[in-house]
Amino acid sequence: MKLLIKPLVMGFIAAGVLSSQLAQAADIQPRMIRFGYGLAEDSNQGRAVKFFVDELAKRSGGKLRAKGFGGASLGNDIQMQNALVGGAQEMMVGSTATLVGVVKEFGVYDLPFLFANEKEADAVLDGPFGQKLMARLPEKGLVGLSYWENGFRNVTNTKRPITRLEDLQGVKLRVMQNPVYIDMFNSFGANAVPMAFSELFTALETKAVDGQENPVNTIQSSKFYEVQKYLSMTRHVYSPWIVLVSKRWWEGLSKDERKVIQEAANAARDFERKDTRAEAERGIAFLRKQGMQVNFVNTAELQRMREKAKPAFDKFAADSGAAVLKELQAALVQARK
Repeated sequence: MKLLIKPLVMGFIAAGVLSSQLAQAADIQPRMIRFGYGLAEDSNQGRAVKFFVDELAKRSGGKLRAKGFGGASLGNDIQMQNALVGGAQEMMVGSTATLVGVVKEFGVYDLPFLFANEKEADAVLDGPFGQKLMARLPEKGLVGLSYWENGFRNVTNTKRPITRLEDLQGVKLRVMQNPVYIDMFNSFGANAVPMAFSELFTALETKAVDGQENPVNTIQSSKFYEVQKYLSMTRHVYSPWIVLVSKRWWEGLSKDERKVIQEAANAARDFERKDTRAEAERGIAFLRKQGMQVNFVNTAELQRMREKAKPAFDKFAADSGAAVLKELQAALVQARK
């Protein structure tokens, strides 16, 4: 056995050296990349950005160096998108929901009760449909590299558990600055308040709003349990993140540089999804330990919510074109086979 270990170790070392030599031989210039994101450094988003930073350095032989800027320190998602378009920032990861002001068809991902599970979402996002939608971004000054997972969104508030549709009546609920979310929760009877994520904790703390909706991971990492009492598992929307780069900056890179960055983004995507899903499984128990009351909304009530939310599909089709919705529904049919 000892005789086998040495050749194996030498093989791994040789492979690492070869990889480094290939990176050095490629057309890669020393660069520093600012990578902005909205959540805390110790969140699933922050861990994935760190993974990307390390992976990029490894794949480029240390020439391409990225630095993560968490906690919306470079601005909220919309501000960072604008910075990318102007070439003032190189990279970011944020919600697809805030892209509707850039390419309105991205609002299709925000339609309620669209995906049944993560496997369906992966198939659609990584497949032809997701890539075709991403290909609409360069004409707006952005380039999409990969989709990461934010997760299924759930409702928290300080008033009462949401066990039925009527429980949302009159709840001041922060939602993303996205018309689909505003219309959906208003139709549920809530008072939807569009607001940047960076302002949310303070708004909850000061009771400017009663509640919010986000995946379990975000509720945990953003410490909303400190200012929220009830968590109701509605899983009303599957929320993707998207890794974006500035088109202006991207066009100044060599083919080798683009290839390395894309590969690192894909590797980080795979890491992030696995990490996010594992953390979400542990998150509910953690939130309960912090004093949150957690309830699972029953199937009958979720069906009532689906029925109530159906006009959102019609409105989206009318405003953004029925073709993109039809294509996504066809992709879902394929994913479910």
